[in-house]
Amino acid sequence: MLLNTIKPAEGSKKNRRRVGRGIGSGLGKTAGRGHNGQKSRAGGFHKVGFEGGQMPIHRRLPKRGFVQFGQHLKAQVRLGDLGSLQGDSVDILELKAAGIIADCVTSVKVFLAGKLDRAISAKGLTFTKGAHAALLAVGGSSE
Repeated sequence: MLLNTIKPAEGSKKNRRRVGRGIGSGLGKTAGRGHNGQKSRAGGFHKVGFEGGQMPIHRRLPKRGFVQFGQHLKAQVRLGDLGSLQGDSVDILELKAAGIIADCVTSVKVFLAGKLDRAISAKGLTFTKGAHAALLAVGGSSE
């Protein structure tokens, strides 16, 4: 194969449609724009969602809901997931390395789900009341 012999696949390139070029083309006279109206004229366009001056639907409907800023910076972890990690101490960096939480997370809350079989010292994590009681029950600690 030579560079000067390369061609696109047969039928992959189409000629652009030439409108307003006579009756025989099928798109003569009005050039496919219909007869009258704003869209038939040069420069006749309007914004997406424009309803002819009527209040558009995205302004008629009320705003709803609230998305908390920084929500993606917080994470929740099961107490049982802490027990699956190697080592006696757990912090945010170890949870990120294990793939339990995302890299962008800055604060972690541990909730009571699953069982903890061994003592763990947790650093930089917050606990729910039940999770903290379960951690202390197996001899663990939190800082």
